[in-house]
Amino acid sequence: MSSIPANLRYADSHEWVLDNGDGTVTVGITDHAQEALGDIVFVELPEVGRALTLKEEFGVVESVKAASDLYAPVAGEVVEVNEALEDAPETVNESPYADGWIMKVRLEESGQLDDLLDADGYGAVAQADD
Repeated sequence: MSSIPANLRYADSHEWVLDNGDGTVTVGITDHAQEALGDIVFVELPEVGRALTLKEEFGVVESVKAASDLYAPVAGEVVEVNEALEDAPETVNESPYADGWIMKVRLEESGQLDDLLDADGYGAVAQADD
């Protein structure tokens, strides 16, 4: 299994969260998730301005093998989506922790990040999946 970035937080539903330090977070899916899905052919992005509740379904990632729902790892308002994925969904496969991000969310409350898994905790979840 590839390394799991220590600077991110994780949901057990395989989304990662990067604290941008300004009350917003960047969200994507983990390397483990994109690997399990295979070649990604479509990413359904949420609407900018949408209010998300924790664990709410906010989109779908489709691969040649399967479609997988995406769940909000935090509650807040979608402030930006990665529109580049509409033309190049495979970016999620190629760069899940950088260019393949899915959305940015303004947090409802900053303490939510403490409820997410750290890299070691997520590593255990991902390993249990295999």
